[in-house]
Amino acid sequence: MGDWWYRNIVEPGKLPLFLALSAFVLTFAVTRVITRMIRAGKGPFRNVTPGGLHVHHAVPGVILMTVGGFTGSAAGRTGWGASLAAVVFGMGTGLVLDEFALILHLSDVYWTKQGTISIEVVIMTSALAALLLCGFLPLGVDGLSPEEERSRLTVMTTVVGNLLLSVVALYKGKPRMAVLGAVVPVIALVGAVRLARPVSPWARRFYRGRHTARARAIKRAYHHDRRWSGLRRRVDYLIGGAPSQ
Repeated sequence: MGDWWYRNIVEPGKLPLFLALSAFVLTFAVTRVITRMIRAGKGPFRNVTPGGLHVHHAVPGVILMTVGGFTGSAAGRTGWGASLAAVVFGMGTGLVLDEFALILHLSDVYWTKQGTISIEVVIMTSALAALLLCGFLPLGVDGLSPEEERSRLTVMTTVVGNLLLSVVALYKGKPRMAVLGAVVPVIALVGAVRLARPVSPWARRFYRGRHTARARAIKRAYHHDRRWSGLRRRVDYLIGGAPSQ
């Protein structure tokens, strides 16, 4: 394990990325626990309201992202400075994306149905960061044997092909499948070969004169949303808390 960790994470300079991802996920999880405790009136935590102004946690998140980003750019990819900057940046990103819905709507929709988009953005961001960490693992490793080089080249080819499928899925109006498919190849393949969402760029481009295909796409989207939207909503509520009535 130690040799694998050094060759695949430390040597290629991916330790800051690993620390940033870990800090991002942990900060988001802790933030959601605290906000749910504040909402329930439990524990020592309270909203920060100096002078009656509610300071959302996206504000310190932006500050941490700024400090971590500029510090990381100056520190490079190695050394304790880069690692510390990565942790600060990951913490800031976790705080900001936890309130992504607020930024999107320019309104406090944290505990509403619109606020659940923050959960989905965090999940997709985590998947993309994990892809950068694990999917491109072959890059930056020295001293490989010919067999290891061939094996890693195969992995690289698979990753690139999978990314192309994910792009097709995204163009077909399936962002969740595109992001998750970037990590799980089967999901990207399913998203790429099935009918596009009726309002997607793919449908507008290729279904314009194909009324049968467009009708099938609308019918499939309706049944898909009816089948899965409830489960997706329950997962969002489980992670982030149910919205207020």
